Amino acid sequence: MTERIAMKNPIVEIDGDEMTRVLWALVKEKLLLPYIDLKTEYYDLGLLNREATGDQVTVEAAQAIRRLGVGVKCATITSNTARKDEYKLKNLFPSPNGTIRAILDGTVFRKPISVSRIQPTVSTWKKPIVIGRHAYGDVYKAADMLVPGPGKVELVYTPAEGAPAALAEQRITVAEMNGAGIVQGIHNLDESIRSFARACFIYALQEKLPLWFAAKDTISKTYDGRFKTIFNEVYEHEYKDKCAAAGITYFYTLIDDAVARVIRSEGGILWACKNYDGDVMSDMIASASGSLAMMTSVLVSPSGVFEYEAAHGTVQQHYYRWQKGEKTSTNPIALIFAWTGALAKRAELDNTPELAVFANRLEAAAIETIEEGEMTADLARIAQPQAAHILNSWEFIDVIAARLKKRINELR
Repeated sequence: MTERIAMKNPIVEIDGDEMTRVLWALVKEKLLLPYIDLKTEYYDLGLLNREATGDQVTVEAAQAIRRLGVGVKCATITSNTARKDEYKLKNLFPSPNGTIRAILDGTVFRKPISVSRIQPTVSTWKKPIVIGRHAYGDVYKAADMLVPGPGKVELVYTPAEGAPAALAEQRITVAEMNGAGIVQGIHNLDESIRSFARACFIYALQEKLPLWFAAKDTISKTYDGRFKTIFNEVYEHEYKDKCAAAGITYFYTLIDDAVARVIRSEGGILWACKNYDGDVMSDMIASASGSLAMMTSVLVSPSGVFEYEAAHGTVQQHYYRWQKGEKTSTNPIALIFAWTGALAKRAELDNTPELAVFANRLEAAAIETIEEGEMTADLARIAQPQAAHILNSWEFIDVIAARLKKRINELR
């Protein structure tokens, strides 16, 4: 039997829900455990366990990532009223990803996995485009109001009790409403924006990618202008010399100009976006690149903590079919790459190069499987040349496992 690769320190393993939970166990069984003496600190973020622990398990998982430096996460359900009824829950808890992001002060980076048989919809794209999303504030923490009739809407700042005398109340008119309508107040924090900027520069340097940041400061002179100013301060004072040494460029432009440039570009950039822009543009990049199942996601904290996961959800409809005994053709590539990303980062931090080599071999085996025409149904629909064989998830993982074993045996 092959001697398994030792690990010095554990990875935080966060289990999830539905079909991705099924595949998570399969990936570990077939692709990891035969070759790695896998050390993990396990947290079950399945919906029922979050309910049973009052969501404390999510907090504990985030704290463990902060302590150990690296985590890998399966997809999880964000509960709503439909899920509350389905799972007979007593409570609705917030998004686990949102809770973890807040505790780690992290920024989410999403990157397509490139395969030559899966060509981007945008013909000019030759390299992956990575989206960095500032996952705090803006419309996601907005206060909304229905205005019933004519009147004045104001923004009011009231200093906290005990604040310095120089901080006085401020008022600004949002609108003089001449009838019924709607109003929304959004906010952000200097420190959150600064952490976002730092995480973007950290990731750009790690991946050796030019960094673009885009907002709309010509219209939103104060709000978006603050983002622009803080990004520039972080660059000038903390990362300018590091970027120059690494040959990395930083570029600011307006969001509409960035969209036009991205469509004409060859890719190979890190595009930093505000919260809503990043939410929308990451789905656009994923769709235009082929499939959400071929999209990695990594949460980066400015303190140097990393959490890896697939960019997609729990594949709910496939799970219902699996419960009926059907072996579905669910694509596990992004789950596999979440594990390889976490293993490679653990190897970097612990100076265990053999673990990094294994992660590279597993990624290569997965990509080679698709390149040779053996793939899941979602990829078969868009592959050129067409798929030689359309496999269910179990068959697909078995083929990857066989290729991985062959690579490891050949390279001994």
